[in-house]
This record gives sequence, C-alpha cells and structure tokens, in this order.
Amino acid sequence: MKRFLRHFVLSIGIAASSIFSTNLIPAQAVQVRGTTYFVSPPRLVDTSSTQNYVYAWSATYYFTLDVPENAGEPLQRVTIAQDPAIDRVRFNLRETEAFDGGSRSNTRIGLGEVTQDEKNRAITVNFNPPVAPGKRVTIALSPYQNPAFGGVYLFGITAFPQGDPAYGQFLGFGRISIYDRGSDSVFFSPFFRH
Repeated sequence: MKRFLRHFVLSIGIAASSIFSTNLIPAQAVQVRGTTYFVSPPRLVDTSSTQNYVYAWSATYYFTLDVPENAGEPLQRVTIAQDPAIDRVRFNLRETEAFDGGSRSNTRIGLGEVTQDEKNRAITVNFNPPVAPGKRVTIALSPYQNPAFGGVYLFGITAFPQGDPAYGQFLGFGRISIYDRGSDSVFFSPFFRH
C-alpha cells in the first residue's frame, strides 16, 4: 500500500509540474477554422491626453497597450472607436504615431496604413512590422481640436493578432475627460502652470 501511495504521489507531482510549467511549451497562436486568435490578448494599460479642456487645438490622445510574452502572435493592428457621445472627436489621421513603450518614449515604431470607418467611427492603426510579444506600445492620435462640450469620452479598443483572417479581441474602453473652461472643475490652460 505504501508503495502504491508513493507511486501515486510521484505521478501527481509530475503531472502538476507539467501542467503549471510555462517553460515546457512555447505559446502558439490558436487557430479555429482558419481564424487566428491571441493565446493571451494584449491589455489596455493607460489612456491620457495632453490637453483636457474644450476646443484645445494641440491635444494628443495616447493609448498604451501591453502585448504579453505568451500572446502567441504579434499585434498586427488596433481599432479605436469612439463610443457615441455629446460631441464627436475628429482626428487628423496623417499625424498618427506609435511609440515603443509609454507615451513619454521617443522611440517611434513603424506604422502601415491608418484608416477610419465613418459609419462606426473606428480608426484602424496597422503596425509595420507587427508589435512582438513582450512589448509595450503607445498609439498617439491627434484630434483637429478637442470637443466643444465637457464630459467623459470613451474609446473602445480592439486588438488583432497577425494573421488573415484574425479575430479582434476587445480590450475595454479608454477614457478621456474633457473639462469646460467656465465650470467648477479643474481648469486646464496651456498658459497656466500648476
């Protein structure tokens, strides 16, 4: 009986170590009926704006994503779609940039085509080359100007792995707060330094 229990415990230990070990099998992309999926999708880690008051002309909106080591595939493209709000934010797509790391990074990364679907207000940013697993990337969008009305503006973020066709994984909403100049909220001005 002791011999049986020892063998049983040893077998359980070997099985558990193979299940929980992340070094045995490298992450592979999941393909279902020809469509590529992330094994572990990217994560939206930050959203910010350089100017948070209405009508600002020189704002930049930053969307920062982490692509995990076990993503299985590189990040090929991201869509950023404004949720219906009081006012629509219009972007100058020619000024779209992407950076390796956070929004303060100076290391630009290559972009492919940047397009906008007018029907659903979605901007698609293609990376060229795709962003490798284990990297952080920040997308910088330049609105022609901030909206005319204060409030919280939501942007739905969807990430697509490399592959054709590829399944888009919704990552959540990035929030940009815009403040009215005459309200009791914090007053943001390019001429006023805190």
